Amino acid sequence: MTLLILGGTGEARELAKELVARGEHVVSSLAGRVARPRLPDGEVRVGGFGGPEGLARWLTENAVTAMIDATHPFAERIGANAAEAARETGTPLLRLARPGWTEQPGDTWHWADDLGHAARLLPDLGERVFLTSGRQGLAAFAGLDLWFLIRCVDPPAAPLPRRHEVLLDRGPYEPAKERALMEGHGIQVLVTKDSGGAMTAAKLTAARELALPVVVVRRPWRPGTAGVTTVQGALTWLSVTTKGSPA
Repeated sequence: MTLLILGGTGEARELAKELVARGEHVVSSLAGRVARPRLPDGEVRVGGFGGPEGLARWLTENAVTAMIDATHPFAERIGANAAEAARETGTPLLRLARPGWTEQPGDTWHWADDLGHAARLLPDLGERVFLTSGRQGLAAFAGLDLWFLIRCVDPPAAPLPRRHEVLLDRGPYEPAKERALMEGHGIQVLVTKDSGGAMTAAKLTAARELALPVVVVRRPWRPGTAGVTTVQGALTWLSVTTKGSPA
């Protein structure tokens, strides 16, 4: 059988590794937005499908047995496309998404509905901002007269805030180094998406230790799809869903 995994998250790579080790034919689809992505085990394709119609056609042409949407929690478009393509083709679809972060004692979090909302909150929270929401959507902050340390994996495109410094880096991060980074740049407020997971959570620990406010962007709504939060959960679902499928 052929299994399609959407996404280049750590969970997607872990799932692909386990399935390939079991001898399954796995195709991992990456969006291609990161210049040097960490590649999963098994077959890899890069780039879009051409909307839900293109994805549905690909599922049919490649006789896909089941599809796992393990994309980033904020990858809204591919999630909607996957749900529509799954309905059109009758392909079993599972959403694999790590849990979001939980506010801890000592945290001062301000929840935002989107990046625009996050930008509107900032002037009342601090003059020097550590912006860790990725390189997409930075235009929402371009009109603010604040100073930004913008961290992302690849160089961001304009428009950007007038006063800023770009730091190109990739996790995982350590709390002590995150704290030193924030202290060294005089950071007064942190902005992050509720991505969840341990790879980038160190910034939240550092902000807590420094008593800094954190603006957390809520995850977008996803179409109704069966979901699990762990790779083991996805493996169990696949075992049940594909039982009796030809090897």
